[in-house]
Amino acid sequence: MPFECPQDVTNDLEKLLETDEEYDVIIYAGENENIKEIHAHSIILRTRSQYFRSAFSNEWSEKKNGKFIFKKPNISPQFFKIILRFIYCGKIDLEKLQGPDILKLLVAVDEIDIQTLTDHIEEYLIKHQDAFIQENPIKILEAIYENKAFTNLWDLYSEKICEEPELLFNSDKFTSLKAPLLELLLKRDDLSLDEIVIWESLIKWCLAQHRNVPRNPTRWNKEETTIMAKTIHRFIPLIRFNYIYSEDFIFKVYPFKEIIPKVLVNNILIFHMAPNKQLYVDIQPPRQPKCVRDIYDSNIIESHHFAIFSSWIEKEDQFYFNVKSIPYNFNLLYRASRDGDTPAAFHAKCDYKGATISVAKITNSDQIVGGYNPLYWYSGITYMSANDSFIFSFKNKNNFQSAKIGYSNGLNSIGGFTSNGPVFGGNYGCHLAAGPSSGTWFSNPTACNKTYPKIGIPENDFNVDDYEVFQVVKR
Repeated sequence: MPFECPQDVTNDLEKLLETDEEYDVIIYAGENENIKEIHAHSIILRTRSQYFRSAFSNEWSEKKNGKFIFKKPNISPQFFKIILRFIYCGKIDLEKLQGPDILKLLVAVDEIDIQTLTDHIEEYLIKHQDAFIQENPIKILEAIYENKAFTNLWDLYSEKICEEPELLFNSDKFTSLKAPLLELLLKRDDLSLDEIVIWESLIKWCLAQHRNVPRNPTRWNKEETTIMAKTIHRFIPLIRFNYIYSEDFIFKVYPFKEIIPKVLVNNILIFHMAPNKQLYVDIQPPRQPKCVRDIYDSNIIESHHFAIFSSWIEKEDQFYFNVKSIPYNFNLLYRASRDGDTPAAFHAKCDYKGATISVAKITNSDQIVGGYNPLYWYSGITYMSANDSFIFSFKNKNNFQSAKIGYSNGLNSIGGFTSNGPVFGGNYGCHLAAGPSSGTWFSNPTACNKTYPKIGIPENDFNVDDYEVFQVVKR
């Protein structure tokens, strides 16, 4: 029967470290008045640390009187003793250390290259030092960025900053953030800030790098304009100007037009003033915070589509680009592929559930179409009128600029038919309706132009891959 006594081995190795017997390594940790001589054993160091393994095997360490000499002025004697104790016997007690010291220890351990201990300290910081992490965003981010090995801490903390960006962007130390770190954050799709706030924060950061440049861009001379243009240049492609409201763009972005590429300024002006004009520019998707990404149960669309629907329901000129400010809940009532693509299944799930929005994905394309019923669905052979109802089309569901909407003029807006799914428009033909046959919708905009305008929905019969109906509830 096997016999093991690992604790005895651990205790003996700890005693060896404490007694210095037959040591062959001298480490000078710290500097100036804080320097201290520490003794160790090369066979143990090379076995437990990649750093020391490389040092001994490559013979780049200094040797004097038969002993290896290491000078580590950037690691304090206290931290080096903690590291050596872990190397010898696998023991460490972080509870006696404060947050700043734990972070310094993590940096020191990374240099000595003990991955097991690095992982342990990262985990301890994440689980037990939340207050320190929240109160020191700049210090944490820079330590993580400078030490690429802290992958767990970077993943967690960068996500935390994106979910709660106020921790960093409202900090009085925000402007001391290094440019590469700011660039990494602005690249993220899940940064949970309105785009205009991101822009204003960027301007604040750029101005802080040049204290002598006036805050007011109209007072900049040619040299100051050049300086600011060079400073902001690397960040311009990271700002998603299409998701800044036109009023904010004119008053908060346009004054800085001299440091923004002219073609970009012109394109954004066209985007706001002539939204139906096709722009041959790469439009980035809106930022989509992870904390709201999975709120809506849809196989067809994403959270920002619901933000746009909310704007249309409210008849706002601008989209709710910040999905956290959406004033409605959208509860999935019906999915054709899940509940059965029949009129009976639709009415069983959706009748008398109040306001709804229907979305259909057209086969062999990225186009989605649908409509908003502000009243309710029912089974019958009659129409209802509602000025607030609308139909919509996204020529490409991934390009929000391709969206078109048409409001009802109030004439037979909604049709309740036992033999159909959702029906928009009536009397002169249906502008948009789910047909009685599975996977088929149809539209007759020519016959029904007195109810809804043409918005690019295919005419006559067309096939859909799936369609969904959501109950719309005011928050």
